[in-house]
Amino acid sequence: MSKSKIKKPFKPGKASKKTTSVSPNSQDIATMTALFNEGRVTELEALFKTWTLRFPCYVPGWQALQSILTQQKRNAEALAPLQKIAELLPEDAEAHFHLGNLQMELGQPADAVASYRRALEIKPGFVEAHNNLGNILQDLGRLDEAVLCYRRALEIKPDIADTLNNLGHALQSLGRLDDAVACCRRALEIKPDFAEAYNNLGNALQDLGQLDDAMTCYRRALEFKQDYADAYSNLGNTLLKLGLSDDAMTSYQRALEFNPDFTDVYNNIGNILKDLGQLDDAMACYRRALAIKPDFAEAHSNQGSIFFGQGSLPESEVSFRKALEINPDLAETYSNLLFFLTHNENTDATTLAVEHRRFGEQFEAPLSAFWPQHSNSRDPERCLQVGFVSGDLYAHAVASFIEPALEHLADYPQLTLHGYYNNNVQDSVTLRLRKYFKHWHSVIGLSDDALAEQIRADGIDILIDLSGHTAKNRLLAFARKPAPVQVSWMGYPGTTGLSGMDYYLADRFLLPPGQFDDQFTEKIVRLPACAPYRPDMSAPPVNALPALGNGYITFGSFNRQSKLSPPVIGLWSQLLRALPDSRMVLGGLSEEGQYGALIDWFAQEGVARERLNLYPRCGIADYFALHQQVDICLDTFPYNGATTTLNALWMGVPTLTLVGGTVTARQGSTLLSQVGLDAFVAKDAADFVRKGLSWGGHPASLASVRGNLRERIKQSAIGQPEMVAAGVECALRTMWQRWCAGLPAESFDVGPDVFGKTR
Repeated sequence: MSKSKIKKPFKPGKASKKTTSVSPNSQDIATMTALFNEGRVTELEALFKTWTLRFPCYVPGWQALQSILTQQKRNAEALAPLQKIAELLPEDAEAHFHLGNLQMELGQPADAVASYRRALEIKPGFVEAHNNLGNILQDLGRLDEAVLCYRRALEIKPDIADTLNNLGHALQSLGRLDDAVACCRRALEIKPDFAEAYNNLGNALQDLGQLDDAMTCYRRALEFKQDYADAYSNLGNTLLKLGLSDDAMTSYQRALEFNPDFTDVYNNIGNILKDLGQLDDAMACYRRALAIKPDFAEAHSNQGSIFFGQGSLPESEVSFRKALEINPDLAETYSNLLFFLTHNENTDATTLAVEHRRFGEQFEAPLSAFWPQHSNSRDPERCLQVGFVSGDLYAHAVASFIEPALEHLADYPQLTLHGYYNNNVQDSVTLRLRKYFKHWHSVIGLSDDALAEQIRADGIDILIDLSGHTAKNRLLAFARKPAPVQVSWMGYPGTTGLSGMDYYLADRFLLPPGQFDDQFTEKIVRLPACAPYRPDMSAPPVNALPALGNGYITFGSFNRQSKLSPPVIGLWSQLLRALPDSRMVLGGLSEEGQYGALIDWFAQEGVARERLNLYPRCGIADYFALHQQVDICLDTFPYNGATTTLNALWMGVPTLTLVGGTVTARQGSTLLSQVGLDAFVAKDAADFVRKGLSWGGHPASLASVRGNLRERIKQSAIGQPEMVAAGVECALRTMWQRWCAGLPAESFDVGPDVFGKTR
């Protein structure tokens, strides 16, 4: 945002007789005049320096030296003359004010604050000093003090557009968005061509989710200030939130025309390129930003995301931790680090729990004192207002799991569903999901404060998070406790770390009673299944076991590339070496086709490239069809597959999984246990290889499993969305009844027998 520093001409007060007793004579003045008229700046500067030595108490000499240095933008050298002037004129408010201005420009905030305060001691009604003191306090993060300074200036002179604009800036930073909008609008009434006020108004409106109005403000700012790089950047941000990435890119490029070193813009362009899968180009943008600003935390974090997506886990961790070292308050980066840690085989369950709790301590604890006293009616049997918050309500794995449940939950008369969608992607899945919600809200542009306020205003009784620490989560809105009961479900295999998140939905296979309770800040509710599964209609029929025709076993993996690591490839390769005729199909890889590191990892384990069939991400029908080449899928660890495991099961392909001590390392065993395939669950690496060899040596048994897997899924709780939905409805009612009774959250189970009793 843009703040306005108020400058004014330096008109020093009268100097004492002591300071004027020795001064230049008429010849000195004549020499100065001649040098000035002839533009001989270097000699003029030398003359003034001589004067300060000959006449050390002569204020105009110091002023002249300071002026000529400032005109040459030699501000650091101009500091000493200004300090001397303030020393010679201790009761001159103007002298201390101008000293404060220069100290602020030189990055000396503590000294600037002292100078402004001294000016105000001398002249309490010094409007410009109140304004500029507010600016420096705002830069120091002392927002409440800054607001007081601006308000004091406006009490003295109410119609200062610059100060109103600055006050709007501070109020927006404090989350007081309506007040910020009012201040900026008032500034524009006074000064209709005030580009900076239009820019700040746009930012406040953007935080309120009023993206079209924000865009209008930025365009107005650019009408009055055509080279306004900040406005182009903010316009780009708004266009991006509206899903107009091409237009956003154009706006960002215009910003760079006027400010070639605009690091935020390089970072944002990198984000667009990353989302487009152009990872090398995205990384180049982040590196360009870091070359200009080495302590740019967000760029370090985004580099980490690319490293993570490429499976370069050590580099990813370094980048995330560097970003948090620079700026510990980056919640999104902290979430990225936590998500990374779930993929790190060297991170045990205790460490994961501690790290997640630290997230809550850092980001939620300061907000908990301001949690509202919820006034929701404590009627235990009334219709419940249930909100779902997610950025994944489009063609995404989470949507594929939530849709079968929503289809049934929407039919329960005692539930009213509200959707809070935190993404600008609108596809056929989004349109289909919307019909299950009586109320639908796009919240991509809302600040966390504004989102929490909307949820409270909507009267939500139970608020459900579908993201956890994955992309586009709104955990900081949950940290404000906008609903009486808050629940995390299906989006993230682990705790949020928030004390205000009351429950976590799982099942008895994923989180057996008593075994994982201490790893969650939430109380655990065990449903018949964690989530329902409905196969895609484009899945082809199950074919005969490929090994029967090939004469060799084909292993497969369709997990995202970031789950693949040298330890994973090392264990898989033990099987491939033990079965030298076997092959491996790897699907769902990066579309850029950069698989060099992956191929090298296999080569280092003695598995030749010729034994690998590598496929980039493709359409859903082709993706399912690839399973017809595979006999057995091999799971990743410590972050097991979930969607990929279920899709493989539907195609008749069991997954050999290695169970571990963290929640992410139990996803594979959970799904296999649900369909009665515990024989594919290995307890350690040796057992993994042993089971793989055993199944690889018994193709007839494997063919038998393949032939009835679809029926196993249909008969399991996973394959019965109506059962899962009934369990969720029962769980929500139980949670609500406990809150109505004033009871704390508590873990409980909802068995499969609940189906049929809740309608």
